[in-house]
Amino acid sequence: MAPLPIDVAWGFMVITFELGVEDLADTRFALSPLYETVLSLRVLQDPGLSALHLPWRRSVLRSLGELDDFDSGLLLSLVAERRTLPDFLTPRPATFAPTFEEELAAVRRTAPEAVRRDLLDTHLPDPPPEPLRTALARADHEAVARLRDGLCELLRRYWEIAVRPEWPRMRLLLEADMTYRARRLAVGGARLLFADMHPFLRWHRGVLHIADMLNRHHVAAAGRGLLLVPSVFAHKPAPPLSPDSAPSVAYPCRGVATLWSAPPAVDAPALTALVGASKARLLAMLDEPLATVELARRLRVTPSAVSQHLRVLHATGLVARARDGRQVLYRRSSLGDGLAGGAGE
Repeated sequence: MAPLPIDVAWGFMVITFELGVEDLADTRFALSPLYETVLSLRVLQDPGLSALHLPWRRSVLRSLGELDDFDSGLLLSLVAERRTLPDFLTPRPATFAPTFEEELAAVRRTAPEAVRRDLLDTHLPDPPPEPLRTALARADHEAVARLRDGLCELLRRYWEIAVRPEWPRMRLLLEADMTYRARRLAVGGARLLFADMHPFLRWHRGVLHIADMLNRHHVAAAGRGLLLVPSVFAHKPAPPLSPDSAPSVAYPCRGVATLWSAPPAVDAPALTALVGASKARLLAMLDEPLATVELARRLRVTPSAVSQHLRVLHATGLVARARDGRQVLYRRSSLGDGLAGGAGE
């Protein structure tokens, strides 16, 4: 007997992306601070989605609660009962690592009719919640444009409070995931790339299947390629809601469990005996992302001396690095946290 099609065998609603040779050649990764900001709203609304993020959620709710003029009701109205989110708030990143401001500027350019359609589609089959209902009641482009701009300003303030302070740490984790995925792609092609990305993702005969969706549709990439966006806050693969959007998937990145947990305390003299005084001091300082020049300034040594120690620490997996503009930022890896956490300088 011939095997059942994947979507039938899974028994879920499945979205499929059909990728040709050129689409595979155009498959790329991107970082998106706006994706993270929008996806974090699900966790903010429903703590049951991920216990790992509870420390972050408690901190953010406390900070938002101290603001008298922050409209949390309007912000959370963007998350539907089905946990869907409007596509226009997560535009496809045009570059590898756009800034939050660049992405938000793209949202501000969204046509009012697209904003209204996305917000209504997001909440189907339910009506839009009260904070959105008046502006969406009729096709009043001026009212929808004002709503769009108000949402953008609300998201900007939320980003500053909830995500931006943690973004350097998050970015290092996301870039580490992309490095791992790129190696998988290089070694085993698309099949290996998607093999352990998430249980709901399957690569089969040129088609990427995404299970446990609320809709069922098939999208031919047709030369548009595939965009992969690793995410700290995605609890499962998150493709666009609309079948008209270009193929993209935000997926849960590896190592999220290490992001908010406090590293265990260790014996500082023992750490010094193991790696030497200079490297131990570097590890103790790298609980935040820092550039070589800044480390050298704090240690009052030359950047070349710091670079030598960083090369050893990176080669042994104790620190991770990520490029931020023209500089490279270093931070302790999860392995480095386990070794150096709690050790003073």
